[in-house]
Amino acid sequence: MRKETALKQAQPGFIKRFGFYIALAVLAVIVLLPTPEGLSVAGHRMIGVMVFSVIVWATTAISYPVSAGVIMVLIALLVGFAPNEATGRLYGTSAGLGMALKGFSSTAFCLVAAAMFLAAAMTKTGLDKRIALMILSKVGAKANRVLLGVILCGFILSFFVPSTTARVACLVPIVMGMIKAFGVPLKSRFAGMLMITVAQVDSVWNVGIKTAAAQNMVAVNFISQTLGVDISWLDWFIAAAPFAVLMSAALYKLMLHIMPPEIDEIAGGQATVTRLLKEMGKISADELKLLVISLCLLFFWTTEKVLHSIDTSTSTMVAITLLMLPKIGVMHWNETVNKINWGTVVLFGVGISLGSALLSTKAATWLANQIVSIFALESSTTLMVLAIMTVFLIVIHMGFASATGLASAIIPIIISVLQQLKTPGVNVVGMTMILQYVVSFGFILPVNAPQNMIAYGTDTFEVNDFVKSGIPLTLIAFALIMLLGATYWKWMGLV
Repeated sequence: MRKETALKQAQPGFIKRFGFYIALAVLAVIVLLPTPEGLSVAGHRMIGVMVFSVIVWATTAISYPVSAGVIMVLIALLVGFAPNEATGRLYGTSAGLGMALKGFSSTAFCLVAAAMFLAAAMTKTGLDKRIALMILSKVGAKANRVLLGVILCGFILSFFVPSTTARVACLVPIVMGMIKAFGVPLKSRFAGMLMITVAQVDSVWNVGIKTAAAQNMVAVNFISQTLGVDISWLDWFIAAAPFAVLMSAALYKLMLHIMPPEIDEIAGGQATVTRLLKEMGKISADELKLLVISLCLLFFWTTEKVLHSIDTSTSTMVAITLLMLPKIGVMHWNETVNKINWGTVVLFGVGISLGSALLSTKAATWLANQIVSIFALESSTTLMVLAIMTVFLIVIHMGFASATGLASAIIPIIISVLQQLKTPGVNVVGMTMILQYVVSFGFILPVNAPQNMIAYGTDTFEVNDFVKSGIPLTLIAFALIMLLGATYWKWMGLV
């Protein structure tokens, strides 16, 4: 038994130590193989870069920011020295580097960068914490009501904090403070139930709200770039919110069933939340400014294409500009710049570049043809395609710690797969959007998402506790995808 445990503990160390070299070796093998028929040399090499990226991201052999730099270099060199079939000459490293930097000029990149500043403003002013405590103060001290309050916090904060990690980072200390103040052991079922819910509900609402997660911006960008359709905030919400609401209800019932709390009501629970809220004092001027600007921003998001034509990225950039201005704003550049996770921002830009390069070199189209052939999708019904691709994404997500990385690598291929189908009436935009929902799942393992790891770091639950909730939650999510695909989304014309 001890030897098996030691082996399990040693395995991740081996993968982390040698994952980068394994990725390089696989890249070299792919590049040296003869170029398949129907695929350009540049496309062949981009498939190699994609596989390299998948291995590096899945093994976390090198940090995400470093991996972004390596991927840019690989695209610049491998595509730069590949023949351009249109001109008969080499692409040139300048064109290759331009391809590697393309993602940094997209509106989606601007939105994600701006979202980081909005999340930083929430943290600086404490508005996110105040919102969470106010919700918890209204639900009462019964165990099931506290669980409901945590789910409501995740839901409400998803509108105002466009960063999953920031939302969880806000909720975790609040919930930990409650657990300690209530005198409940860290390893109790109650503590584990709350902390797992903090992570899972944020993954659920990553699906429901377009601006809640960076990976959604990846999909929206590729849909706009490839299919020429801009999905508004409201369009996304109308399509995805019913799924997220049903999943939230399922999460509530599931957590009470799998990890039933040892106590029905927590003595002094309401008083603890009230005390924490009182310690924050009266709402500050900066909080009021941020609240007003955030509500105005939410208004512009929800009324895009209804009352005005200002896109989500531009309205967000305007809001961040206001938040940085003297007198009007709530933060200064010097105090904010170090609170931004620039590594995530860089990874996002490179992720878009990777997907764009797969599309422009026709590598995504070639891969799509292979997938269509292997799974016999060409004449399958839309529901069958949805089922197969959903299962495929759930399985492949098991090896990813970054939904942004997964979306960057897979969404261009999904779009190409859907374009290859001969089934009449396929809505490529709608199907791509629904399959992007699946990219956000990450319910099964703590390592499947950064928010899971933050919750896991509290030492309130074990990995098997997370898995016990994650597997049935994933099965419920799959069932809902199929149910809504056959009903609601079909009526909307998305399937």
